[in-house]
Amino acid sequence: MVKEEPTAENQIAVRVLFFGAARDAVGQQEVTLTLRSSMEAAKAFAEVIEAFPALRRFGRSLLFAINEEYAPADREVRAGDELAVFPPVSGGSSSDFFELTTDPIDVGAVARRVVLPKCGATVTLDGYAREWTRGRRTVHLVYEAYEPMAQRELERLGRQAHEQFDIAHIGIVHRTGRLEIGETSVVIAVSAPHRKEAFAACEWAIRELKRTVPIWKKEVFEDGEIWVEGEGFAEYTDGDLWKGLLDVANGL
Repeated sequence: MVKEEPTAENQIAVRVLFFGAARDAVGQQEVTLTLRSSMEAAKAFAEVIEAFPALRRFGRSLLFAINEEYAPADREVRAGDELAVFPPVSGGSSSDFFELTTDPIDVGAVARRVVLPKCGATVTLDGYAREWTRGRRTVHLVYEAYEPMAQRELERLGRQAHEQFDIAHIGIVHRTGRLEIGETSVVIAVSAPHRKEAFAACEWAIRELKRTVPIWKKEVFEDGEIWVEGEGFAEYTDGDLWKGLLDVANGL
């Protein structure tokens, strides 16, 4: 198949408006963006994210509209359309979120995303890069993820957390790439009517994340480096490896 090259004939121009925190991240209120013609809404907004990488920190919480209406993913974008990008509106209910990012994580901002008036407690776990490990000085860390699968696993953890604990919302943001000492690698924030359930869900979530989510950590020391082995299959012998895989798949 011959890939069609962009030309004036197969391109369209659209207006893109940014509101709230999305506007602050981009640094502009409005831009004109050139897209391929006959592009569906989902692809158009992916192009917006690609053009403005600062929006990636919002993960899946961003909302999109076309011509002042929320748009289904398959809606066709036409020349002259007005696209709008914004975070959840003020007064709307918070929602669970599960994100991977290469940007520094604002722990306080993550925690505030799960705060609801009906909740009596929010518990936040801030995991960060420590300097010393078993007597060896760490220079920096590197996290690598199988991103599509990691995203699905984080979402699965969220569903299971609601099944097992009386919580209102849970959010997990995990950093990938290089981290300097003291930088946050993962934040888990849980809100609940009562603090006991929030603490329990947070502890369970970090344990399950380390056990099942395909994210790997390399520790770089002054005198060498190692990939840290995961915790998921430590209890199984080689002969029981498939049992371990099945247990993880079934959420055991």
